[in-house]
Amino acid sequence: MFGFSRTRAAKRDHVQGAGPLAHRLRRLSLLDRLDEAHAFLKLFAHAQGGTRSSFQKRWAEVRRALIKEGHYDHTPEELAYGAKVAWRNHARCIGRLYWDSLIVRDRRQVSDPAAIFGDLCNHLEQATGDGRIRSMISVYPPVRPGVRPTYIESPQLVRYAGYLAKDGHVIGDRKAIEATRIAHSLGWAQPEQPGPFDLLPVMLRDGDERRHLFELPAGAVREVPISHPDHPALAELGLRWYAVPVVSDMILTIGGIEYPCAPFNGFYMCTEIGSRNLADRGRYNLLPEIARSFGLYAGSSASLWQDTTLTELNRAVLHSFKAAGVSMIDHHGASDQFMQFHARESAAGRRLSADWAWLVPPQASSACEVFHLEMEDLHTVPNFYRSRASDGARLMPHNGNKDRSRLSKAIDDMRRWARLRRTHA
Repeated sequence: MFGFSRTRAAKRDHVQGAGPLAHRLRRLSLLDRLDEAHAFLKLFAHAQGGTRSSFQKRWAEVRRALIKEGHYDHTPEELAYGAKVAWRNHARCIGRLYWDSLIVRDRRQVSDPAAIFGDLCNHLEQATGDGRIRSMISVYPPVRPGVRPTYIESPQLVRYAGYLAKDGHVIGDRKAIEATRIAHSLGWAQPEQPGPFDLLPVMLRDGDERRHLFELPAGAVREVPISHPDHPALAELGLRWYAVPVVSDMILTIGGIEYPCAPFNGFYMCTEIGSRNLADRGRYNLLPEIARSFGLYAGSSASLWQDTTLTELNRAVLHSFKAAGVSMIDHHGASDQFMQFHARESAAGRRLSADWAWLVPPQASSACEVFHLEMEDLHTVPNFYRSRASDGARLMPHNGNKDRSRLSKAIDDMRRWARLRRTHA
């Protein structure tokens, strides 16, 4: 069986040749795609209350298309449901309680890089609204046999630049230094006086892997100035952050079909900005400076000035977003919501897929209930992934929500082993 699937995989390589996208996509054989398509269509039919005959008819259509063309098209309803389930299955997201309310924008008819960017600006506007952030995903053309679609190289739609001076001093986001250098080399005219919160252009790659830069129009990005209710000196630092985090470099996989351009957003948890983006040494590294504005910096770690500063900084972030009328949740609230999600999934008879290292908040971790929850990443599809070399290699249908024989479980283990072998061959 595995020899056959590998041969067919070679004949139906969905992205011919080399290139960044080809190296990131999962290596799926025809049998892999048939397996994932069958599992997804069965899941969709069950969720929609469809009849067995309607499922069999749709499955026959998809099977013929995959065998003949190596591809099939999802209906709008299948796409919307698949995107929602991908969010529900994604083990690295704590905010999945309202997965079924995800707004899915079917944009598969938009393929030109400039048109996609214009549509991305619409996504950002709709998601931001009046500050009550709406969870949203925009899905653009999938990978087809021998065809590379346009995709977004920028990890987030909105990012701040990072400038490395000759003396080693860094202005802005350290994580964006290389992206800033690339954008500048491609013609981006950075400000004459670089600042810590300069918006980077969005970088897309077309079907020939050529890069295209697009600057976000003025007013497209809502930003929140950071201030503290009790320490006015913090506002003098001029800190701010953008309102909507749109993750734009992950690949959406549904029923054996890969969508490399499917940017999505939720809304921020305060620690993402306060405990990580502004404080991490590999990001803005502002903890000592912020501590001084609070009158807390003591130099000695024994004073726990770092802990106190992080707590107060998170208070400031929460205060600022609330004052601006922009959606945000604190880490304790997010933990409580995740436990509700866990209870609902259990009540629905589904095993929960979760990655402890990604879900436990970096602030007051053991005071959050998720810290004490045993977790397992089931690597199930539909899902999102960045690369087959990291989080994509182990993805496959999960059948653990029903009683199975030892033989069925052994077959699943063999399939996973075979996929990993192909991925690393």
